[in-house]
Amino acid sequence: MSSFDWKSEVVVVTGASAGIGAALAREVGKRGGTTVVAARRAAALEDVARSTGSPSLAVVADVTRRDQVEALARAAIERFGHVDVWVNNAGRALTRPAIELTDDDVDLMIRDNVKSALYGMQAILPHFRARGRGHLINVSSMLGRVPFASFRAAYSAAKHALCSLTENVRMDLATELPEVKVACVYPGVVYTDFGTNAVGGGPDSRSLPGGQTAEEVATVMADAIASRAGGDVYTRPEALERVLAYYRGLA
Repeated sequence: MSSFDWKSEVVVVTGASAGIGAALAREVGKRGGTTVVAARRAAALEDVARSTGSPSLAVVADVTRRDQVEALARAAIERFGHVDVWVNNAGRALTRPAIELTDDDVDLMIRDNVKSALYGMQAILPHFRARGRGHLINVSSMLGRVPFASFRAAYSAAKHALCSLTENVRMDLATELPEVKVACVYPGVVYTDFGTNAVGGGPDSRSLPGGQTAEEVATVMADAIASRAGGDVYTRPEALERVLAYYRGLA
């Protein structure tokens, strides 16, 4: 693969009307890349697209709908000719302990956090296969590795499922398409309105200790794009040791 050049990169980011997605779009734009931003909130999405300072396309899409994700991929390719990076960032939390979960709770978390990413991967992979290269990035959570917040049980379980799904895709493509990189990103607490938007309420993420700003997470993700990182990407240097310590404790 040729050397990396941000000016030639087209990056699709879902869940981009606020939080990590918006911060990543701005970081990509600051580095000279082109962005395609997707979310359901049209006005906020247009604001993000304008704020990138680089070529950008806003596509209103509900990524829990397969047809709308496929339309997003088509719109990006039609506008810019190709896609280099696809970031499945959209997701949603739910606050309820495992013993109290309903069928609807579990279905909602799988739809919003797993199926939405699956639709994205399936929509863009034919394009990556035709080009022989590309970069798939799924945004999980530290709760997808370490279930340290039991009131987010269904969200944690869904993010665990996303981790597994991502790794299976990475292994499936490793031989056939070695230049298609597949990564899973693991933020911890991020100072956004994510917590207050959780189904069933919950603590405001901005009130919790030890968090990161969305901009800090976006910087790590943009660095991962530039290095074509595959596998796990932790947004805090101590995060991997926390994961390893947890699993050593279970042994």
